[in-house]
Amino acid sequence: MSGATIHQVAEAAGVSASTVSNVLNGRVERMQPATLARVEQAIETLSYRPNRAARMLRTGRIKVIGLIVPSVANPFWGALARELEAIALAEGYHVLLCNSERDPARELKYGEELLADGVSGVVLCSSLPSLDHVAPLLKRGLKMVAFDRTAQAGDPASLSSISVDNAMGAELATRHLLELGHRRLAFVSGSVNSVNRRERLRGFRAALEEAGIDPAEGIVWPGAAASEFGDKESAELGRSAARELLALPEPPTAFVAINDMCAIGICRGVRDAGLVAGRDVSVVGFDDILLADMFEPPLTTVRQPLPEMAAETFQQLRARIESAPAAGRSLLIRPRLVVRASTAPLQLPG
Repeated sequence: MSGATIHQVAEAAGVSASTVSNVLNGRVERMQPATLARVEQAIETLSYRPNRAARMLRTGRIKVIGLIVPSVANPFWGALARELEAIALAEGYHVLLCNSERDPARELKYGEELLADGVSGVVLCSSLPSLDHVAPLLKRGLKMVAFDRTAQAGDPASLSSISVDNAMGAELATRHLLELGHRRLAFVSGSVNSVNRRERLRGFRAALEEAGIDPAEGIVWPGAAASEFGDKESAELGRSAARELLALPEPPTAFVAINDMCAIGICRGVRDAGLVAGRDVSVVGFDDILLADMFEPPLTTVRQPLPEMAAETFQQLRARIESAPAAGRSLLIRPRLVVRASTAPLQLPG
């Protein structure tokens, strides 16, 4: 039977509609096991599905959260969506996915539409330095967790933040290359006008300074200043950077990439130059997407522990939705360097 109502379920189970509602909303602590079994059997027999619109009219919200990412063209964001959705589904929540391209106006529009549809919690992943554009949504009651962005001065007090330690991750990558004997290093990224990217650049420079190398000697691809964030075209961006930098009179012998897709593009640019990544030139990525281990050469990269990060993100957002703690919380998670075949000791002339 399709299109059954809550009253039909109640009649079939021999209970009141409010008892069925209690079952649907998990309020069964004081319910007799036999009553619960009858209601569950009636729900299954009648193929009953609660009407979300009606539930929203009664409660003002639905068990759906929003996930606003820069672009799933970068597999890292697709992997986050998969992890978060699996955790949310297990807890009775659904996830609506939005791609913002890190555009503040687009993020605000998505937030307004989600709030208007009864969604009361959002995970925001753009890592922009200022979140002033979404402050009006928070004042209207939208709960938010900023993912891949450390807390910043001036953030709304109610905002929670979760991020890997991006500076530490870039330091790990750079130290690894320095330990392999490389001294002419390049950092490749699209625009660094985001919190996470600025921290990775800071970590790159800190590792150089720690090794006694003037941070100014580290090459930062000049195309970053003129480019957009490059979330959709990270691989092509990396390829262009490698071609350009390897044509210098004193080219770099190693690259630190802003993410794995950029690193894959750098490896292609290395090949375009007639060189071999992991032999003539070393490349380190960031994220440890599934492709990192499948690519040839397998990428050395900085791993973000996505399952742990997604679980913590959901738990923080759910806590804000269901119990509304007054103050936000900031969590920084340690990254890990995964060494594979795209890095090797410096090849000396000879």
